[in-house]
Amino acid sequence: MKVVLHAGAHVTDEDLLVRCLTDNADLLAGHGTLAPHPVTYRKLLRDILQDMQQGRGPAEARKSLLDAIGLNATTERLILSNPGLFGTPKMAASAGILYSAAEERLAALDTILAGAELELFIAIRNPATFLPAIFRQSPVASFSELMRGKKPETVRWSEMIIRVRTAFPDMPITLWCNEDTPLIWAEVVRELAGLDPTASFEGEFLLLSRIMSEVGMKRFHTYLESHPGMTEVQKRRVIAAFLDKFAEEEAIEEELDLPGWTDDLVDRLSDLYDEDVYNIQRIPGVQVITP
Repeated sequence: MKVVLHAGAHVTDEDLLVRCLTDNADLLAGHGTLAPHPVTYRKLLRDILQDMQQGRGPAEARKSLLDAIGLNATTERLILSNPGLFGTPKMAASAGILYSAAEERLAALDTILAGAELELFIAIRNPATFLPAIFRQSPVASFSELMRGKKPETVRWSEMIIRVRTAFPDMPITLWCNEDTPLIWAEVVRELAGLDPTASFEGEFLLLSRIMSEVGMKRFHTYLESHPGMTEVQKRRVIAAFLDKFAEEEAIEEELDLPGWTDDLVDRLSDLYDEDVYNIQRIPGVQVITP
């Protein structure tokens, strides 16, 4: 059995992906895929990981988890989604290191799910917007306390991915930039669910409807109906064009209100992010979904 771990990251799709998967439960079941509702396993999994640190046996933890999610004999692909899989928001960027507990959490899950093939899926986000968003969700009093003296320019997603790849050299890793998700949503869902590249599913434009005006969505659907048979590449071009004209500004604006968070710093972080994504694409065994 393959176990697909969708580890967020925090403040990316806000559970829209897992909602889309659960809305397509019957379709997925026909392909041997199970995407249980997060309420059945998120708290339990957190407790299990904590108990593992205190010496709880992996066999007992495995039984508790699989019983809770209702695994059956026909399941060939199990999807577990949790933005907190690698830790709390505070742990997401503590001391400028992204998800320092990632390898430890994956090792525990590998032990619990012994015999299963693990795959990791994760969305990454520009540190220029990710760090302020994570800080707002953290209990620390100041951004400097979160970073512990490290500059935001030192934050690299590639550092985290390399750590995970080193610890688990054979585990497939698929990632994408959160900023690209409106254009690649359908491909992300299909890859996560293990569906064919052209498979139809409910919610193909779920994310788009969250960031585009009602008028824009109506015109978009009308356009699709009048242009049947478009390829995925053509659809992405159409989505980009409609977003350019009908995107809801309040839905896509980022709140960057940290002291000292200047336009120059945001531009510098964005440039470093672009370079980092390029470096990630060169890491063996890592698939990056791009527009």
